Amino acid sequence: MFYYVLKYVLLGPLLRLVFRPRIEGLEHVPSSGAAIVAGNHLSFSDHFLMPAILKRRITFLAKAEYFTGPGIKGRLTAYFFRSAGQIPVDRSGKEAGQAAIREGLGVLSKDELLGIYPEGTRSHDGRLYKGKVGVAVMALRAQVPVIPCAMIGTFEAQPPGKVIPNIHPVVIRFGKPLDFSRYLGMEDEKAVLRAITDEIMYAILTLSEQEYVDQYAAVAKAEETERKAAEKKAEKEQRARKFPRMPLS
Repeated sequence: MFYYVLKYVLLGPLLRLVFRPRIEGLEHVPSSGAAIVAGNHLSFSDHFLMPAILKRRITFLAKAEYFTGPGIKGRLTAYFFRSAGQIPVDRSGKEAGQAAIREGLGVLSKDELLGIYPEGTRSHDGRLYKGKVGVAVMALRAQVPVIPCAMIGTFEAQPPGKVIPNIHPVVIRFGKPLDFSRYLGMEDEKAVLRAITDEIMYAILTLSEQEYVDQYAAVAKAEETERKAAEKKAEKEQRARKFPRMPLS
């Protein structure tokens, strides 16, 4: 019940006012039956914009950190995500991928829509990164179509680290469903899973017109953080050489 209150009364109207989303290709989302909606991930607001504009309920796999935050803010965030139908997934450890797949298959077994971001995390620079193969595994095991989706403008509206979004127009674009029935029974073939995932990412890329990076987003983020830390350290050392501390007499 709270999901629909959020969608039609509390959050939905506010999101439409702030982001003024233009929807393209909504006819590609099936009106019934299980399907995966696979999209790019540019902003925290992506979690709420797509559910706000879809006619059907969609369930996303969300990182567990959204459900385990400390204090009042953490409890409110957890309650909000659970009420909105989001499922927590622990992304740490060897079993993280399998846990996400189990949760996703559970949603699809109920003939519902499953929302997933194949990149695995938000893009830190607005580019599209390499997809993880879990989406391919679920598509084959559940024997469901994959609808590619592109969120356009959400990075500018709410880039990483920004709490209050900018008022900025957004386009949500859906592509034609992708059918992978020709690969049924091959979900243990790594080359097949990679090929399916790359096809999904190419469809998202075509819709979003982003720059593509053939690297996992998490790896790129870590490298960027390491680079910035090294630059900061070098800058600090340079200042120390330029303005050395005088010995106390």
